[in-house]
Amino acid sequence: MKRHLRFKYMNRIPSFESDYNNGAHPDVLRRLFETNDSQSASYGDDEWSESAREKIREACQCPEADIFFLVGGTQTNATVIDGVLTGYEGVIAVDTGHINVHESGAVEANGHKIIILPSHDGKMSAADLKDFHDKFYADPVYEHMVIPGIVYITFPTELGTVYSKEEIESLYALCQQFEVPLFIDGARLGYGLVSDDCEFNLPWLARHCDVFYIGGTKVGALCGEAVVFPRNNAPRHFFNIIKQHGALLAKSRLAGVQFEALFTDGLYFNIARHAIDKAMQLRKLFTEAGIPIKDSPTNQQFIMLTTKQIQQLRQNIAFETWEPIDADHTCCRFVTSWATTDNDIAVLEEALKHIV
Repeated sequence: MKRHLRFKYMNRIPSFESDYNNGAHPDVLRRLFETNDSQSASYGDDEWSESAREKIREACQCPEADIFFLVGGTQTNATVIDGVLTGYEGVIAVDTGHINVHESGAVEANGHKIIILPSHDGKMSAADLKDFHDKFYADPVYEHMVIPGIVYITFPTELGTVYSKEEIESLYALCQQFEVPLFIDGARLGYGLVSDDCEFNLPWLARHCDVFYIGGTKVGALCGEAVVFPRNNAPRHFFNIIKQHGALLAKSRLAGVQFEALFTDGLYFNIARHAIDKAMQLRKLFTEAGIPIKDSPTNQQFIMLTTKQIQQLRQNIAFETWEPIDADHTCCRFVTSWATTDNDIAVLEEALKHIV
């Protein structure tokens, strides 16, 4: 499939495969170009990284937040989890969680077991978390097991769904009761926060977890994620932990300049809103064509296509097959981004007129 898609990219057909298959938003590139001739300090001490940290603190309403810039999502998840846990602890996640499915065992490679709970439309249930905790510590030999040391969720989820206020409040209350941190993977954070189904904003989210990150790679940057410990609560020597994981940028300005641009004049959220608008247009086209769609209010749309429909659409559109449904139907993922254009939607509309 990937060879097929690369060939299609060369022919410049519209791609809905992911939200990181273009370069960077023009405003981000412009800022990189404007600062290119200036020299700076390294390893996070450059002026743009500090400016970006201040802008993020202001956006989160967390003046004491510890903020670190890492390169990508997998590095960020593995580094944060390893930095928080001791060697005998594991991380609780749902079965569809990104760290469990799409990160090549990065967490386990650091010696931490992923403790799996069932997914409910991509979400973790507070009832499941409590049930697991109660049964775990009721076992008289629990000290021979991997101790649950952190809870990991994604926002939005891998299935494009968003948690309600009540759901996050319930999870966070349990984490506080159990004295384990709640870690929110925000690789697509912007898309969750601006979706019509989201009941809260960034400051509220920052008050209801112990660590989260603001994804840049999938929301308009060339690369980069901003890890936020909202209450000056970063693990001791977290800088060293980042470096040990090979996640420390010597040329830290690359991330700093980008996040400074993303958090100037609301660009980060404008990018996310554009992608959501295009996703809703895309969703409407499939609905009008009578093709089943899984419910998602974010920039990821999951479409149920027949084998023939997949073959027909791939003549003009690039997208990703997600998982088989039955012998003749597959769930396919269509993703929008800052780079999705009116023309992309128009080409899709025309293509849908010719499928059966």
